[in-house]
Amino acid sequence: DPNKDTEWNDILRKKGILPPKENLEEQERAKEEEQFAILQKSLVKTYEDMTLEELEENEDEFNEEDERAIEMYRQQRLAEMKAAQMKNKFGEVSEISGKDYVQEVTKAGKGIWVVLHLYKQGIPLCALINQHMSGLAKKFRDVKFIKAISTTCIPNYPDKNLPTIFVYLEGDIKAQFIGPLVFGGMNLTRDELEWKISESGAIKTDLEENPRKQIQDQLMSSIRACVPARGESDSEDD
Repeated sequence: DPNKDTEWNDILRKKGILPPKENLEEQERAKEEEQFAILQKSLVKTYEDMTLEELEENEDEFNEEDERAIEMYRQQRLAEMKAAQMKNKFGEVSEISGKDYVQEVTKAGKGIWVVLHLYKQGIPLCALINQHMSGLAKKFRDVKFIKAISTTCIPNYPDKNLPTIFVYLEGDIKAQFIGPLVFGGMNLTRDELEWKISESGAIKTDLEENPRKQIQDQLMSSIRACVPARGESDSEDD
């Protein structure tokens, strides 16, 4: 045994064949602690790996320090579950009328963004926006997308202002988009609508730039390609 105090071991230590006794003891102690930790981990399921139900079942087995840590962990898990539920709270476009406005918009809840589309049947751009909003509602499930026939929310609201989109946060209007020109007419894509709404802060888009800008750049490139350069035009006239 290299840990024993024998004359032979002393000779070996002096010659550097055996390490100093203190180092051997430290190595042995560290090895034992490591083995114990591995054994404990293999036998006992830590509270981080437990579900809330398992924590309640094993509550009697924890000491006071464990209980404090577990309570903090339980609160963290509950907060995470609540956040996950909030992220998937909506997911579709709801139809409301004027009498629902206060409940659905003003009292929507703390931190809840509301996107309201005022529309009318028979207006093609309104139908297109309703279609795009349906896709956006599925993508951004933590945002409340709603629609309403314009005159049920605002009596005598002029058709020339349709489509209209209001963006609210906790009852306050954060953005408004009124009339067909704002939306670019029937060429409006879902990405363009997503970008427009994202500028209000209601949604966090994964689009890197305004899709409308790409179309405009392509259009300008096409125009330049069709229009001859001034030098070429002058040479043809000669």
